[in-house]
Amino acid sequence: MTSDKNKATEVSEYSIEDKLKALFQLQKVHSGIDKIKILRGELPLEVQDLEDEIAGLETRVQNYQDENKTLDTAVNNKKNEIANANELIKKYADQQNNVRNNREFDSLSKEVEFQKLEIELCEKRIREFTVQVNEKKQAIDQAKKLLDERIQDLNNKKKELEDIVSDTQKEEEALINKSHDIEKVIEARLLNAYKRIRTNARNGLAVATVERDACGGCFNKIPPQRQLDIKSRKKIIVCEYCGRILVDDIDAVN
Repeated sequence: MTSDKNKATEVSEYSIEDKLKALFQLQKVHSGIDKIKILRGELPLEVQDLEDEIAGLETRVQNYQDENKTLDTAVNNKKNEIANANELIKKYADQQNNVRNNREFDSLSKEVEFQKLEIELCEKRIREFTVQVNEKKQAIDQAKKLLDERIQDLNNKKKELEDIVSDTQKEEEALINKSHDIEKVIEARLLNAYKRIRTNARNGLAVATVERDACGGCFNKIPPQRQLDIKSRKKIIVCEYCGRILVDDIDAVN
């Protein structure tokens, strides 16, 4: 607790000019990090999208395979029903040889006809299931082909991203460490304001220099008196149009 108070006291002892210089330096470091991220471009998002698509394709293939297993089981069940029906037909035919009257013969004949209809229905269902199995096999082949293509695309994108990260990793780590060091000399309230402005800014620019009498962030004109106040570095001044923190020329604060 005491350490935090001492740190806050040390930070508060910095002049406005020192704080402006620190903010400007922090902005330069963050802009450097932004450039590295721009160099990577959309590759991280593309890699994530491909990974999501591959996961979806793998799930689709698995679902098709599970559905085919269910259909194969249904086909086998229907074949068993046909076998049972044929056994019953044979049984009823044998019984017809030992009937005592026409009524028993007709009753057994109806049972035979019913089992034949059952066989026809089972054969129809088997044909339907077989068509579905073949359709799903085609869908599986297409999904697997697309899956192989996407895996190849993912490997290429990952390799490309790894190469870029490898080339820029040390630079980025150095910039990140530098930003942490700079942040230590900026009071929390001001640092939070800087981060908020940076988050809302289109180009991540929270600290803008005055260039040709205008804000270097939004390019709106700044009145002469306000420019004098900015050059004096006696207080933190923000652009009344875009809200960015304003500093005078780069050489003056560098």
